[in-house]
Amino acid sequence: MVDKPSPLEFLEAVYLEEEFPITIRLKAASEAAKYRHAQLRAVAMTTMDQHSFAAALERAIARSQQPPPPAALLSPVEHPASELKGNFPMRRRNLR
Repeated sequence: MVDKPSPLEFLEAVYLEEEFPITIRLKAASEAAKYRHAQLRAVAMTTMDQHSFAAALERAIARSQQPPPPAALLSPVEHPASELKGNFPMRRRNLR
């Protein structure tokens, strides 16, 4: 029985083979890099215990069940034209 290469070994064999087109080799190298090198990830750390998490969850549920604020609080404030600056400057557009 012949040992089959692992997927990572297969990708390494592809990107090391100089007869393949560079595009295929680059694709294989980028796929293999995901398994060779560590990735940075954001991780949230909390120090909540079960009781404080449950209390925070209950507060969030209570807030979500309240009616939305009146529209008067959400409407934008209108300013007179005298407060506004002049015309916006014309930005250069590189259209080729």
